[in-house]
Amino acid sequence: MSEDRNLGEIGRAAALTELVGLLESEDSTKDLYRDILRITGTVLGADGAFVLQAQSNGAVHAAWRADGLDALPLQFSKQEEAAISGGSGGSARFLQREMTGLTEQERHLLERLSAENMTVFLTGQEPAQYLCFYSIMQSGRPGGREEADLTLGQSAAIILESILAGRNQRTALADSYMALETVLEQMENGIYVCDMTGKSMLFANRSLRRAFRRELAEDTFGGIAEGGTLKDNGSYEMYHAAGNRWYEIRRMEIRWVSGQPARLYTFYDISDKKVYLNKIEQQVYTDFLTGLYNRMRCERDLEFQLHEAGKTGGKGALLYLDLDDFKHINEGLGHQYGDVLLRAVSHGMQQVRGISHCCYRMSGDEFVIIVPVEWFGEFERILQDIKEIFNRPWFLRDANYYCTMSMGVALFPDAGDNTQELLKKAGIAMNEAKEGGKNRVVYYSERIPSRSGRRLDMEKNMRDASVAGYGEFEVYYQPIVEIDRRDDSVTCLGAEALVRWNSSELGFIPPAEFIPLAEYLGLINPIGNHVLLQACRACKRWNEGGCPEYRVHVNLSVIQLLQPDIVDTIQKAIQETGIRPDHLVLEVTESLAINDLERMKEIITGIRSLGAEIALDDFGTGYSSLSHIREIPFDLIKIDHSFVKDLHKDNYSQAFIRMVTELADTIGVGICVEGVESREQYEIVKDMAIAMLQGYYFDRPMKEELFEEKYAPGKPAAG
Repeated sequence: MSEDRNLGEIGRAAALTELVGLLESEDSTKDLYRDILRITGTVLGADGAFVLQAQSNGAVHAAWRADGLDALPLQFSKQEEAAISGGSGGSARFLQREMTGLTEQERHLLERLSAENMTVFLTGQEPAQYLCFYSIMQSGRPGGREEADLTLGQSAAIILESILAGRNQRTALADSYMALETVLEQMENGIYVCDMTGKSMLFANRSLRRAFRRELAEDTFGGIAEGGTLKDNGSYEMYHAAGNRWYEIRRMEIRWVSGQPARLYTFYDISDKKVYLNKIEQQVYTDFLTGLYNRMRCERDLEFQLHEAGKTGGKGALLYLDLDDFKHINEGLGHQYGDVLLRAVSHGMQQVRGISHCCYRMSGDEFVIIVPVEWFGEFERILQDIKEIFNRPWFLRDANYYCTMSMGVALFPDAGDNTQELLKKAGIAMNEAKEGGKNRVVYYSERIPSRSGRRLDMEKNMRDASVAGYGEFEVYYQPIVEIDRRDDSVTCLGAEALVRWNSSELGFIPPAEFIPLAEYLGLINPIGNHVLLQACRACKRWNEGGCPEYRVHVNLSVIQLLQPDIVDTIQKAIQETGIRPDHLVLEVTESLAINDLERMKEIITGIRSLGAEIALDDFGTGYSSLSHIREIPFDLIKIDHSFVKDLHKDNYSQAFIRMVTELADTIGVGICVEGVESREQYEIVKDMAIAMLQGYYFDRPMKEELFEEKYAPGKPAAG
């Protein structure tokens, strides 16, 4: 008996080992069932076994028979299924059963099954499965079950449960992967999944495999995913040279379907977007005439080069070029040939090795070239190549023409590490080259005269002063006097309003410096209008304060006078200030009167229709015909101070003044002599019977407050 028990234990141990081995089995589920039933049933001494799944309408998954015959095709009714499962791991009696398709022997066999010879083991999964082992009493096999047998059966049920659970999990995982793979394969964006080290690829979709076929085949793709330029949103922008495509790459950490941590990269093809943006950028940064980059791009690129120089400790150069006498080409051949020349110059500069991508047209005939840090070692060669461009003639309108250039050079970071500062200094050097005789190259240094720098400072401060309301442009007044020949007394008739610029940054700037600049910048009109209003207000105040006949003279520049609304502007000033129109004298230069006689006559007629008077200023300095004086309705002729300077020893000047005086008296026009600075000059002019005078001999231009203090009602002029 003990020997039988030992054999039983050995058999059960061997069976359990064999059952555990089934955990790694890749056999079909049906074969797995049969192996478990065979191994367990053999140890239990069962005649047969089957697996019944709950809620399966009585269908048997698998069956086994000890005699080696094919298992019975069993089908149980719901009542029978309930009776089997009701045992909860013990035994259960069969009720009436429907047995179809059985031989008489098989039917007889099943009818002899009883409650004592059937054991059922339950798995813990859902839906539940029942391992049913039966023995036929007449077979001579023992009908009872030892505790060890029950343990073995329950172990078989547990192993089956584990195997099925694992297989279900793998099936679900495979299904999930297949579903995910199907979705990712259809995406137009490239998808790449790798482990957290970036060395092992887990997945690549069709779009990515097509775009990076070579890199994937050569196992060099891993570096591409992490390459490129990092953007503000955390993504990367990368150019794929092999495919000539641009990609934006976004990375995120995920848990892959297998459960392991992974990195997912999404590749967005932005090539079309790049082409569009490059086209827009080209339009924004490119000069339409020459195809060179413009000032905006120059400033951006220069800032980058300054950064590179600071980072690497290298050097670069900024070249500022201006074509010499380019206006002669425009005026002599026409602007279309000037454009041809500009394009030819631009093309020539782009052919110089090292600077082809660093040439810029700033404005008009001004160009800038940046010599990058990486090419500074060949600076002398680059400079010589640029000079060679201008040493040869340009073929324009069937002939060869020469056009040289003046160049200013500013080395960085020696001359500065600021974009605007460097452009300014290169411009100063260029102006020095131009003023020094043209066709020269000048390097910026602190020893260069500051004429150009001062002009730039004046321009900036003049614009600032204009924005602030022109308050820095003060109106000074120089008295105009009349000689009373009866008692040789001098009486003030009013004053000429003269503009002065007292800059808050640069100090007092002479009119000869700032007026041409104001005309160049287009600011002379608003400045002139400011002076006109201030002068009219002052005269109105004098008239009301005891000097009812004082008149104010206001200069109109050529640019002002040529404005189509000049008459309206003067009328508005008269109405706004309330000055009597005949107390306003507007002085115009002789050059305008002569260069455009018909236009001048029209303008003068319009102004005089308002009631204001017109004075012809600086008379004698131009090339006018005296007949013009009669054609244009002037009220006053002011003889230029150059005829007074050497009046005491220049017979020509004396004769000229006498002639103009007699002519003016004949046509009924007043005469005023400017620039009287000495007693000797005063006496000569007085003897010529000229009553109206102006000059330092009587007084200098002064601020409004001082003028009013000195020339109060009834107070004679100093002299």
